[in-house]
Amino acid sequence: MRFSELLEGLAAAGIEEAAVEARLLFSHFSGLSAAALLGADPACSEPGLAAALSRRTSGEPLAYILGEAPFFRGSFAVGPGCLVPRADTERLVELAIERLPRGAHFADLCTGSGAIAVSVLLDRRDTTAEAIDVSEVALDYAKRNAERHGVTDRLTLCRKDLLTATPTGRYDAILSNPPYIPSATVSTLSREVRHEPSLALDGGADGLRFYRRLLSLAGLLTPGGFFLFECGYDQKEAMAALAAAAGYTFEPFYDYGKNFRVALITP
Repeated sequence: MRFSELLEGLAAAGIEEAAVEARLLFSHFSGLSAAALLGADPACSEPGLAAALSRRTSGEPLAYILGEAPFFRGSFAVGPGCLVPRADTERLVELAIERLPRGAHFADLCTGSGAIAVSVLLDRRDTTAEAIDVSEVALDYAKRNAERHGVTDRLTLCRKDLLTATPTGRYDAILSNPPYIPSATVSTLSREVRHEPSLALDGGADGLRFYRRLLSLAGLLTPGGFFLFECGYDQKEAMAALAAAAGYTFEPFYDYGKNFRVALITP
């Protein structure tokens, strides 16, 4: 397959960033650098490239095909059965890095690929963490990412259903990007997102099921401890109400698109 054929196939399928994705896919399978593709139309005999084009045009996320996704200051292994980390979540990581006390031990609940925990540990080498998820597939990716970035000695991974089981640790902060899409909305998401596990998306009837459960874990926080949650852009009032009902303080933070993105909640 020639580079031009790959580009045409992606564009015909309505891929918004067809040129960017074509360079990434062609480079991945051919071994050529993206710079070598500028103004050129090389051919690649690797059969995986044609299969990748078919997978991508059917709506499978690019990250699944490449086997990794960029996040914060690193690259994280991902694949089917694991939520793809997104730039929006980097805001939570930045806030955690800024606010965690020296020598902190924190939890990353609903960890998925481990992108949050691993990114914080990489930047804050004085900290340790426990990362919990119900999915064995996701935890396998989290383990691989901890190994990839050299933080296995400071990260404990645990499989647990957080809706029914309670963590046993004590934490200076509880971080989480939980499922927060209302159940009825999941089927209306883009076809790329619908390829990702519904387990990591479906937040119950109103999208708030996991937040209610996580706020009930305040007894696991050390004095002065806090929650940092990623939230939907339209969930600020709901999160403020949940915090107020529990008698906790709530502070909203916004992503770089100026959308509400992170709730800082302090018991």
